[in-house]
Order: sequence, then C-alpha cells, then structure tokens
Amino acid sequence: MFPTKTDKARDELQGGQRTLSQRERALLLMADGRRSLTDFSPLFANRIEAERAIQALVSKGYLQDARAVAAATAQAAVIAPPTPMPAADPIRIATSTDTFDGKRSLATTRMFLFDICERMFVRRDPKFALQMRDALREARDREAMLTIAALMLSEIEKTAGAERAESLRERIERLLPPAEVVH
Repeated sequence: MFPTKTDKARDELQGGQRTLSQRERALLLMADGRRSLTDFSPLFANRIEAERAIQALVSKGYLQDARAVAAATAQAAVIAPPTPMPAADPIRIATSTDTFDGKRSLATTRMFLFDICERMFVRRDPKFALQMRDALREARDREAMLTIAALMLSEIEKTAGAERAESLRERIERLLPPAEVVH
C-alpha cells in the first residue's frame, strides 16, 4: 500500500487542528502516495506497529491507497498524456568543517532543523517546508524531533543524496541531548 492524504488529513495538518498524536501527524506528513509501509517503519518499533497505525488512519478517513485512487480516476476519465516536467537543478550545498561544540539541547536542534527546512525545501517544495515548520513548532521532546528529522532526511536523501543526508544526520545527533535512561 502506498498511502496518500485525504481532504480530512489535509484539514488536520492545517494550523489550529490537533486531533491526532505527533506520530500520527508525522505519518500524514509523509503520506504522499510514493512511500510504502517500508518507508514508515523506522518511525515505529516494528513493521507491524507501523502497519496498524496506517490502517487506523485509513479507517478514520485520513489516508487512502494511492493506487486505488489512481485506478478510480483512470476509470472515471480519459487520461491525457502526461506533460513532461522540466528537470530540476540539482541541489548544491557548500560544506565546511563542522566544529560545533556547544551545549546539546532541543532548542538548538529545533533551530538547526528550521535552518535545514529553509535551505533545502522552501524553494523546491514550499508545501513540505510549511508542514515541517508546523511540525517543528509543535515538537516538544526528543522523539518528536527525531521523527521530524527522519522525515526531512528522507527527502534530503532523495534530492541531495545519501552522503548529504548522513552528514546532516550526524550533526543532528550531536545537537540532540542524550536520550534519558529510565531505571
């Protein structure tokens, strides 16, 4: 299944609406009809938990199967030949030696993620940038930050490559405070 958002999901993601948990909202943000269950699994403890969460959002009317929607659309109308899209310019980012040795904090991590959002997504995908900004404003704990970071890094890996995504992942790990150990 390749879930995609419904109108109900888009309403949920607009400002002022907060009926779902942060993790469910993260799933809605990621659901674009191109990602499968495998892409959602890292947000959960295991694949079964991810599948249950997706099915719950489908049953509540927030998600639908993109392939089923495409099949219904194809049956309802004659499909015109696709218009070729111009090739996007590759994203080029100057890299420098990272010497950050400041205090680890959620605030520092949040600001870094906002910066990544502005640099990587505002021009290329303004809608995704807006969704990420909204999610960052709501993020209150380490898990929420990691969820948002995972979404952003997934997109960065697609556009700028695995090496760039990995370097940003390492930086985020250095900015986040250590996970609390519960005894």
